[in-house]
Amino acid sequence: MNNQLILLCFVVLGIISCGRQERPEVDFEVWGNYWFQGKAEISSYDLVQYRYGEAREGEAVLIFVTEDFSRKRQVKLDRPNEAGRDKLSVLKMNQTRDFRTGIYPYHMMLSAFTPTKEAGFGVKFNLTSQEWCGHTFTQLNLKSRQDYKGKLYSYFEEEGDQDFSVSALIEDDIWNLIRINPNQVPVGNVKVLPSLIFQRFSHREFKAEEAFIRMVDISRDRSRMELTYSSGERVVHIDFEKDFPFQIMGWEEIFIKDGQKEITSAKRKGIKQIDYWKRNSLEDEFLRKELQLKY
Repeated sequence: MNNQLILLCFVVLGIISCGRQERPEVDFEVWGNYWFQGKAEISSYDLVQYRYGEAREGEAVLIFVTEDFSRKRQVKLDRPNEAGRDKLSVLKMNQTRDFRTGIYPYHMMLSAFTPTKEAGFGVKFNLTSQEWCGHTFTQLNLKSRQDYKGKLYSYFEEEGDQDFSVSALIEDDIWNLIRINPNQVPVGNVKVLPSLIFQRFSHREFKAEEAFIRMVDISRDRSRMELTYSSGERVVHIDFEKDFPFQIMGWEEIFIKDGQKEITSAKRKGIKQIDYWKRNSLEDEFLRKELQLKY
């Protein structure tokens, strides 16, 4: 009898552990009508990117789209209908930044993958950065709750190839959490890992920092996420529409370096919902003009 009770306990614990909590206070019927229609949302922005102590004009693009993801391998599923419980619905953000420093260009792309319906934080983040000196690749993979394992591959000798770990909210996750619903963004005092883009420019170690997050109304129809690091060196603003689907209108990153204020900013200029992966012929290039894309 004791063995049967023990077995029953294991079964009950297994059922409990397999249950996955849905995000609270999100109307997924409305959410799904927008995000599960087989299209991506593409927004273009005029970018002012501070680099090497000077403001550089460029262009940023945000691409948001839902995908079926593998829980185990943390990659996009090729055959989601065969994946069973391994399938996880995620909202993917690809953020690109293109700008020039003097004679040579920078091309950067940040990706963030965050569960849609299931409560929790981003499961994967990576960044590629290319410029004429060389290129780097950084990736974070979620191991449990907010514990991440990371890898950096860099052409810089002091950075080299390294492994690291961090337990924190990832700053780059906030974009997806806003798009799911702003109420999913933790507010108050929070431990945050600064953006992988900021780390690339600053070459700082991957270390969580104390920060304060709040949401403020900036107009009748727009809100702002304010992220302030306790060091006083950096503040991040993301402006978005108050109503669903909470579109990102622009952002600002303020960094105090050697007593000087460096402000990186982006302002939206175009938006389109489209299945862009099917629009790869020469006759589709007019769509770039509609999005006012230069790069």
